[in-house]
Amino acid sequence: MNDLSMANTATRKAFDVQSIRRDFPILSQQVNGKPLVYLDNGASAQKPSAVLDAMDRYYREMHSNVHRGAHTLGDRATVAFEGARETVRRFLNAGSTQEIIWTRGTTEAINLVANGLAPRLSPGDEILVSHMEHHANIVPWQMIAERTGAKVVPVQVTPAGELDMDSFNSLLNDRTRVLAITHVSNVLGTVNPVADMIRQAKARGIITLLDGAQAVPHFQPDVLALDCDFYVFSSHKLFGPTGIGVLYGKAALLEEMPPYQGGGEMIERVSFERTTWNVLPYKFEAGTPAIAEAVGLGAAIDYLNGLDRAAMVAAENALLERANQLVETVPGMSIIGTAKHKVPVMSFKIEGLHPSDIGTLLDQQGIAIRTGHHCAMPLMDFYGVPGTARASFAFYNTLSEVDQFFAALQKVQRLFA
Repeated sequence: MNDLSMANTATRKAFDVQSIRRDFPILSQQVNGKPLVYLDNGASAQKPSAVLDAMDRYYREMHSNVHRGAHTLGDRATVAFEGARETVRRFLNAGSTQEIIWTRGTTEAINLVANGLAPRLSPGDEILVSHMEHHANIVPWQMIAERTGAKVVPVQVTPAGELDMDSFNSLLNDRTRVLAITHVSNVLGTVNPVADMIRQAKARGIITLLDGAQAVPHFQPDVLALDCDFYVFSSHKLFGPTGIGVLYGKAALLEEMPPYQGGGEMIERVSFERTTWNVLPYKFEAGTPAIAEAVGLGAAIDYLNGLDRAAMVAAENALLERANQLVETVPGMSIIGTAKHKVPVMSFKIEGLHPSDIGTLLDQQGIAIRTGHHCAMPLMDFYGVPGTARASFAFYNTLSEVDQFFAALQKVQRLFA
């Protein structure tokens, strides 16, 4: 751990939501004359002061480009930058920092893997995804399939919003080359049985990728225990800054894959006759990286490590339980996605109301939610809706905010009734 991350690591303490809320400056403001109730965490979570301070300190005290500077600031920046990579490695329980690649986010990470695996794909090969995927885990595979003659095949979901494992078992076959599946659905909150799916895929030699963007804010994955080949996530959903994400990949596969972009840093030697590539992880990190953002992500993970994670999960479960109890207080409200195992995400509709109207009227009461198709159009088609309203909770939300949310929904429903 570097000096910057040490400065931002809180001593583990009892979980106190009011104390935690004071760590997030944005939560203390008012919106439209009402105290902010931020329930759009699935789209982007808020940032604790520890993250803001770490990035500010980087720019004030050590800003320089990394790795090649022959001066003190360059050394400081490199230590902070690579220290953040080590923090991510520990967070994922990866075997080596060589397997931690910085990207701009989950989307770029999946595109990097899809393009890197393209040479392995031939006409008739199949890429297995699911009906609950975010577009970022559908479109890149479609683009590669069009290029290689492969085919993208979706696993079905049940009406409750769980993966249909009979569908999965029937679709897994000798033509399957890649299994790319979301760890947690951004629309439904469903936590998928990925460990069992990976075991079955690995038995057939299938390459596996997990989209962890919605998982990492709620629990800490163990990539060695999961034995996935790739795991991807975005910083901004993990209480860190925007503009940076992570690709974990097994070193052997990353060594085989061609570089995704060319330029500086990813090279070993350049001549007009031949260019050779740098070692991992730099082979996939062309150009000046997002240094301050990496430092901020490291600080976000350090902050989370300072919390009682079991208490955090219990608090989030209590938020979802309270929300489920209050659904019947809003006439015409129904939930999309009732999986047995889910994170605190509630997608819903109210009979006779358009999701965008719900979102606008809640905003007037200081409550921020997300509306629309949530970059999951195939899932919306499955449920026969153009979109939903979605409240996504984080550990800094309170039971009182859940009550305010449902009181506001009751007002909206009465207005249109």
